[in-house]
Amino acid sequence: MPNIARRRLAARLPARLWHVAAAVLAGTGSLAHAQSLQALLEAAQAYDATYLAAKAQYEANRAKAEQARARVLPTVGLSAEAFVNRRDSSMAALDDTFNNQTAKLAASHPLYRPGNRLEVEQAERSLQAAEAQLQAAEQDLIVRLSQAYFDVLGAEDTLTFVRAQKAAVSEQLAAAQRNFEVGTATITDTREAQARFDLVVAQEIAAENDLRVKKLALDQLVGKSGTQPWRLPTPVSLPALAPADVSAWVQRAVAEHPSVRAAQAALDIARLEVRKAEAAKGPTLDAVAQYQFARAPSSVATVPGYVRNHTASIGVQFNLPLYTGGALDNRVKETVALEDKARNDVEGALRAVSQATRAAFFGVQSGLGQVRALEAAEASSQSALEANQLGYQVGVRINIDVLNAQSQLYQTKAQLAKARYDVLVGNLRLRQAAGVLKPEDVQAINALLQAR
Repeated sequence: MPNIARRRLAARLPARLWHVAAAVLAGTGSLAHAQSLQALLEAAQAYDATYLAAKAQYEANRAKAEQARARVLPTVGLSAEAFVNRRDSSMAALDDTFNNQTAKLAASHPLYRPGNRLEVEQAERSLQAAEAQLQAAEQDLIVRLSQAYFDVLGAEDTLTFVRAQKAAVSEQLAAAQRNFEVGTATITDTREAQARFDLVVAQEIAAENDLRVKKLALDQLVGKSGTQPWRLPTPVSLPALAPADVSAWVQRAVAEHPSVRAAQAALDIARLEVRKAEAAKGPTLDAVAQYQFARAPSSVATVPGYVRNHTASIGVQFNLPLYTGGALDNRVKETVALEDKARNDVEGALRAVSQATRAAFFGVQSGLGQVRALEAAEASSQSALEANQLGYQVGVRINIDVLNAQSQLYQTKAQLAKARYDVLVGNLRLRQAAGVLKPEDVQAINALLQAR
């Protein structure tokens, strides 16, 4: 561990417990395997199944958009046929075996098909929705990874403080036993210390298992084993809310959030679908051309053998549906109802992101306040512990007072560490709620971290 990190940790723990905490931190990882948040994010982007599935879906939607564009372009096709025929006739002279071949090259181009143009516009909106969904998946991956990353750090801190408390309680138990042996304390002090020691041992077992589970979750997310996140040194200056006005965040959310953009694209698609359904009731006009070669036996008695024919044609085709049993009219009604649904979906998305953004903003604001309060509580708890230890030595405090003060100090330290991590993740959640979270935002948090 670097000397700076040692000094910082030593300032947070009583001097006699420093060796315990140092041993715990030394056992939780090594520099060879320690990885930054940025490095693990890159690993997760190449491994996470949910994110990779979203990328594949985007590529599929992009290919589908190109399919729609093909509807307004010319089509050319080549076909060929070859048959061997056996003819049996009541006229013996016609009994024979013959073959015929046909080859045709055909082309068509839509001259007036408004439905095809509308499909192209729909495909463009669908691609915009797919881009928004991919962005949402990327933002979700950033938040999931960051949460798993700081969950591991929080579990490590909890285990560190529990073991440090265990060492402190062990010393208090030994002191109570010595005082009882020399007659300066009652057996009650020893039993109280023993009970607290047993409780801390149980907490240590639970903390070890929690750390194991949190590491497995992080390993599963990045596709690596034995990952060791960089630590957050203390004291640390946490990033402030910028902008500090919740209305500014809400405005960004309603304008830029992927779910809002996807819902708006779906509304545009629904509107175009109404126009396409109405256009289906109108005429269509196509330009067609074809060239055909055919070879077959002559059907004229005076022309024996095989005859070759070359036929070329060019023209236009006109189509107009006159009666469809009400299918087209009901199709229009269906699309109008779906447009109304899409409009309400947009409104619902706007309300949801507005509420989520406000909740995330106030969550970060509250978290920063908790960090400041817990920092003050940590200093107060440290002073209270030292005062109780001195009072116990001079006989004005009892053993349980010292044990309670120790428990309060280490609980406060664990809560403070978690509160700091929650603020960092909360900042990312706020940007996700506003729809503006990007991989570059991880770099600001990564700069706060320190290699083991």
